[in-house]
Amino acid sequence: MFRLSKDIDSSFQGVGTKSGLEIWCVYNNQLVSIPKSSFGKFHSGNAYLVLRTVLPKVGSPQYEIHYWLGNDANEVDSVLASDKALELDAALGCCTVQYREVQGQETEKFLSYFKPCIIPVEGKYSPKTGLVGETYQVTLLSCKGDHVVRVKEVPFLRSSLNHDDVFILDTASKVFLFAGCNSSTQEKAKSLEVVQYIKDNKHDGRCEVATIEDGKFSGDSDAGEFWSFFGGYAPIPKLSSSTTQEQTQTTCAELFWIDTRGNLHPTGTGSLDKDMLEKNKCYMLDCYSEVFVWMGRNTSLTERKTSISSSEEFLRKEGRSTSTSLVLLTEGLENAKFRSFFNTWPQIVESSLYNEGREKVAAMFKQKGYDVDELPDEEDEPPYANCRGTLKVWRVDGDEVSLLSIPDQTKLFNGDCYIVHYKYDYNERTEHLLYVWIGCESIQEDRADAITNASAIVGSIKGESVLCHIHQGSEPSRFFPMFQSLVVFKGGLSRRYKTFLAEKADKVEENNENKASLFRVQGTSPRNMQAIQVDRVATSLNSSYSYILQYGTSAFTWIGKLSSESDHDVLDRMLYFLDTSCQPVYIREGNEPDTFWDLLGGKSEYPKEKEMRKQIEEPHLFTCSCSSDVLKVKEIYNFVQDDLTTEDVLLLDCQSEVYVWIGLNSNIKSKQEALTLGLKFLEMDIMEEGLTVRTPVYVITEGHEPPFFTRFFEWVPEKANMQGNSFERKLASLKGKKTITKRSSGSPWRSRSKDNASRDLPSRPVSSNGSERGVSPCSSEKLSSLSSSEDRTSSSNSTPVVKKLFSESLSVDPSSDGLTRQESSSNSDISKENPLNGINLDLSSLESLAYSYEQLRVDSQAPVKDIDATRREAYLTEKEFEERFGMAKSDFYALPKWKQNKLKISLHLF
Repeated sequence: MFRLSKDIDSSFQGVGTKSGLEIWCVYNNQLVSIPKSSFGKFHSGNAYLVLRTVLPKVGSPQYEIHYWLGNDANEVDSVLASDKALELDAALGCCTVQYREVQGQETEKFLSYFKPCIIPVEGKYSPKTGLVGETYQVTLLSCKGDHVVRVKEVPFLRSSLNHDDVFILDTASKVFLFAGCNSSTQEKAKSLEVVQYIKDNKHDGRCEVATIEDGKFSGDSDAGEFWSFFGGYAPIPKLSSSTTQEQTQTTCAELFWIDTRGNLHPTGTGSLDKDMLEKNKCYMLDCYSEVFVWMGRNTSLTERKTSISSSEEFLRKEGRSTSTSLVLLTEGLENAKFRSFFNTWPQIVESSLYNEGREKVAAMFKQKGYDVDELPDEEDEPPYANCRGTLKVWRVDGDEVSLLSIPDQTKLFNGDCYIVHYKYDYNERTEHLLYVWIGCESIQEDRADAITNASAIVGSIKGESVLCHIHQGSEPSRFFPMFQSLVVFKGGLSRRYKTFLAEKADKVEENNENKASLFRVQGTSPRNMQAIQVDRVATSLNSSYSYILQYGTSAFTWIGKLSSESDHDVLDRMLYFLDTSCQPVYIREGNEPDTFWDLLGGKSEYPKEKEMRKQIEEPHLFTCSCSSDVLKVKEIYNFVQDDLTTEDVLLLDCQSEVYVWIGLNSNIKSKQEALTLGLKFLEMDIMEEGLTVRTPVYVITEGHEPPFFTRFFEWVPEKANMQGNSFERKLASLKGKKTITKRSSGSPWRSRSKDNASRDLPSRPVSSNGSERGVSPCSSEKLSSLSSSEDRTSSSNSTPVVKKLFSESLSVDPSSDGLTRQESSSNSDISKENPLNGINLDLSSLESLAYSYEQLRVDSQAPVKDIDATRREAYLTEKEFEERFGMAKSDFYALPKWKQNKLKISLHLF
């Protein structure tokens, strides 16, 4: 992994094997390792080298190198730091991204490594004393930044203060925070973290803390003491306008080739193409405020050092500000900002590169003595939302919605849009998930109406809910277990979809029982299986899946070569779920009869390689604001829970899904407005990672974060329940006061959206059979009925405990319109498990739980209560079971699932 040679410093032996930071200081023309206790302490008279290592669970290690240049560092040390950064890159296999950092102009990524801040120290570093001539003295610090704070020591004068920034006065016995009247709440809150840092590290936690508000003086003893350090109170001058505005350049990016002598040759401007970059050359991309140096894989260490020196000399000759960022990139490690300047840069990394990275990780850890014979694949997401909640599904038809019956909840159409409400208990509280499911063939107007109707339903739900917008084919893994078994048919039932079909000259083939239909079967278990109807052509096949081809009363089940045993079990169960009377013909890939191909319109090529899951990257958190329909985002690096400030709206980009987090004190008025921000973010694809409008978008309210969101943080639940704005919360925490409050029933803006939704809207129509049909959630009658339904659900008695022989059962909650999943407890009647075809039975306890055949029949005059109705046969005694079924129970449960069900139907047990 490491490539040490005579050109590489021996200090880099063994670096990059552990996650975290490693820091060196240039001292007497050599590198000196800095202990962790001194991390974040940078001396203005020195140059430093910082390596950040991330060892993800999946994929190759990620390295970032920063060389930090103090304002008083000499040129020799600065050049040496730059050269050592390249040597460190070479030692790590030339797979790092490098940044130049200048004191006072550090990148936010660099500052995010040091929580809460770095405070540069005047003077030079000394390995023995840490600082030559260091003495404690009263200091005045300015703080700027909402999420990453920049701390700078300023002259201890009244004239240093202004109304726009936050200042910290550090004295021997007390630390003062002065908040300018124009500073933001977030900025004041972030500065309090610096106060805490100073209190803990410079005063050993033994000092007082006082906050001074700009313009408030009378009756405040702390304010009088603060101003006494400046010789008494006097008006503060306004901030000079020259420092508030920074001139921006709109020039196009310009590409230069750097030869081996360091000369720059213009190569292109404006419209650039990736093919312009050659592997054996170095290039400089000048974007004015940011400059990139791109180094081809085949360039030498000497060529790279020359290219960086030339780029730095170019910036000096051009008179560029020290705030100009210089980023060094090796071929293959280009960041999103760099790629965005090129027209034809591929966005998707080939899976071979992903696998190659995994092999490198395995090789590195094997060198360290770890056993990595089987490096595991990425872990599946744990099932945070259990399958014991209440499910409701509405079909959208214009401005109306229809609540589906329980049997119809598991049958969706790809030409329609649906609203799915799932209510479940988690951590002793009721959670609500509301999905807007967009069929791949649905009409655009129905898609817009689905969002509007879902927003109205959100307003009718007691308590906060999580809203999610998903497209067919891009559903998150937690969506399907809510249904347990789900079939998605081609076609649609909405009026607009039917009109669309009628207007087409060549009408699309609709779902028809007399015609053949092809279904792709997917899922992980009997509690999570789906059948998706696809085009009835051979190109729809894939060796990684199993399929059901229905024709009349018969069916082919096609088993792909790359499918697993669990896939085959799901196939059997789904076949019966689709049609209990179907007579299947099992065929394996490669052994298809001519009839099979004739039904698909003939043979043709289809995917035959194992489907690879996309490499999981680290999530990215962004602040966002929208003005004049223009979305502006800014990344928060190395984010933590404290970055979720209550005044903000934040976007968490996890690539496969995006979360919009709404602070309770933000200016967002509704979940629909927040969803719009999320959809705009998908269109921007700021990270150049291939986001599309089909990517799931979740909308989450502060204080009601679901577990599949909090897993991205080191989550402290108490922080999510604090009262007041971010500054008040930080101050209370600093002074040891409790600020935890009870959860509100909803955020302040939710009631406003509810009122708006229920104004001037038509009454609900009812179908001829008396059932609720075409109900518009935007009507006040619907809203009240939904609320009362929620009341009935929450106030009713829980479903009686069922005497179960299985680990899970499915029952109907009589107090609601949805399905209720129940799971057996640890003190279940099952004392000994015997796995039979995926079913866990206690054969020894049957006698105590046995009932007669006449009691267990579905048409019994005296039916048994409190049993698992889907497993009636299990309650028969061994003797009566053999009389009725003609076989022992163990033989019965060894049969395919569809055969079991067929026998049970014939005996009226299913």
